[in-house]
Amino acid sequence: MKTNDLSIYLLLLLMCFVCSCSNKSEAKDYVNSADEKLYVFLCLGQSNMEGHARVESIDTIDVSERLLVMQAIDCPNRNYQKGEWRKAIPPMVRCYTGLSPADYFGRTLIDSLPDNIRIGIVNVAVGGCRIELFDKDNYQSYVETSADWLKNMVDEYDGNPYEQLISLAKKAQLDGGEIKGVLLHQGESNSGEKEWPLKVKKVYDEILADLSLPTNSVPLLAGEMVSEEQNGACYGMNEIINTLPQYIENAYVISSKGCEGIDDRLHFSAQGYRELGRRYGNQMLQILNN
Repeated sequence: MKTNDLSIYLLLLLMCFVCSCSNKSEAKDYVNSADEKLYVFLCLGQSNMEGHARVESIDTIDVSERLLVMQAIDCPNRNYQKGEWRKAIPPMVRCYTGLSPADYFGRTLIDSLPDNIRIGIVNVAVGGCRIELFDKDNYQSYVETSADWLKNMVDEYDGNPYEQLISLAKKAQLDGGEIKGVLLHQGESNSGEKEWPLKVKKVYDEILADLSLPTNSVPLLAGEMVSEEQNGACYGMNEIINTLPQYIENAYVISSKGCEGIDDRLHFSAQGYRELGRRYGNQMLQILNN
């Protein structure tokens, strides 16, 4: 190799090394720093929490650098890696999902909280699942009797979505994150089951215990199904959802009234998700301010 060629080669090698170090340092600062706080919110449920509406251009612009999501699964198509924080540009959950309430929940908090507070979302949701999927003692028997399409989605979470949620939440805690809330949108697949609140309580209690958090110390926000006025197929489940605070003293129900639904009568439109997400956010702001 000629001297000039060798010099160019060494220069390029040095530049790559510097860039690599710079990116690693930037990624670390991206999560937290000494004078900042990271508020972490755990999201779980089925397709409405997963995100069903098509992401529109308005949903991808002006997303704050302070609004983060911890990637729940690998998405090679987007160059996202499981367990890494990234700017919370939708979709937040799986590689090909859509807009969810978590998106505008996060934006609502960012708009009102001090600049030294970052919001970290951990969202593990599986379309079409029953609440039993997040019951760590009984999920296996449920999955074994489920359709192949659900099994395939569960496999994306290494066969155990609940454990994936806990694992990511623990990583967020190690990054200095404080678990400030749990967001739930689930119930279509358990529609009409009066024992649903007890099943939710079991999952909620286990989440807190597995994260070494005191009993009832973290608020649980549960969203209603598409409402009766929107011709929702499962609107009757809302009556059961509204009994949740009787079982969990730190539970709050988020109304879906006026949130636009779509023709399948199960999911919200993009506008519906935006409004529902803002309602989750405004409720959490009230809690934080108190």
